[in-house]
Amino acid sequence: MIRVPFQEVLDVLVRLFTRLGLGDDGAQSCARIFAEASRDGVASHGINRVPRFVSYVKSGVVDVRARAKLASSPGNAWEQWDGHRGPGPVNAIICMGRAIELARSNGLGAVGLRNTNHWMRGGAYGWQAVDAGFLGICWTNTSPNLPPWGGRENRLGNNPLIVAVPSETGGVVLDMSMSQFSYGRMETAQHRGERLPVVGGYDRTGQLTDDPGAILDSQRPLPIGFWKGAGLSLLLDLVAALVSGGLTTSAIGREVAETGLSQVFIAFDLEKSLSPASRDALISSVLDWTSSSAPAEGVRSKIMFPGQRALSARRDSMEKGIPIDESIWNEVLAF
Repeated sequence: MIRVPFQEVLDVLVRLFTRLGLGDDGAQSCARIFAEASRDGVASHGINRVPRFVSYVKSGVVDVRARAKLASSPGNAWEQWDGHRGPGPVNAIICMGRAIELARSNGLGAVGLRNTNHWMRGGAYGWQAVDAGFLGICWTNTSPNLPPWGGRENRLGNNPLIVAVPSETGGVVLDMSMSQFSYGRMETAQHRGERLPVVGGYDRTGQLTDDPGAILDSQRPLPIGFWKGAGLSLLLDLVAALVSGGLTTSAIGREVAETGLSQVFIAFDLEKSLSPASRDALISSVLDWTSSSAPAEGVRSKIMFPGQRALSARRDSMEKGIPIDESIWNEVLAF
């Protein structure tokens, strides 16, 4: 691993995406999404994902010129947008921004986005809401990459879900997929020769394992909460398709690549019901109560709330530079 200053990473990515034809707005937006993911400790959906994104652009899966546009308005605070298969991060930023605008006017805003591409780190759009002072909820469906509970073949997506609450701590942001570990997290562990901290799926013989390579080989990750995660995955897929008017996971699976995704962005303006002081007092009481739990046997690290590790990694990266796998960084520079 090497350390690269955040601004240098950002500048390199802006130049790369500009050369790929994303335009000033697209290059800046995509560069920030990738750089900030690695800055916050999510390399699997940051710098590590750049080569795959470049391949999708070059193969035409991602239309670099396309942008999300309003398609219909089913309700005062609910809109449907079409991503026209443009860059996923750019479309997601646009639609979370629109959900925030609707919430500013109505207290609540919801945008269903169809026909878009991979948004990279979904947590980025939770942080986008938090930074604007709004509570944000968003999720996406994916291609089939998760077996239903009791099944062997992938029929569900791991459908990442993000819930983000603004607070004086900097934000409480949950970013999780419906598989115990995302494919990006397992690919990173495999690349580093690491085992997963707990079992994450099955090998080809049907045995549970913490070997990321064996799980990637079998394509049988474990749903979070067993049958509960599988059920939640199914509902997230259905709701995303219904709210956006887009494709379900089963239909996405018939595409030549993971494209044509359906996503949902929801924002709440909490100041319409709570003062910032009341909000922060409520949140602090919950976080303090939770973190005061006595640690379990053998646990030495402190109890942390969702998003706290990201904030810690962010401070470290801004001070020392972003930790990046040197081989991947060289591959990015070679583009």
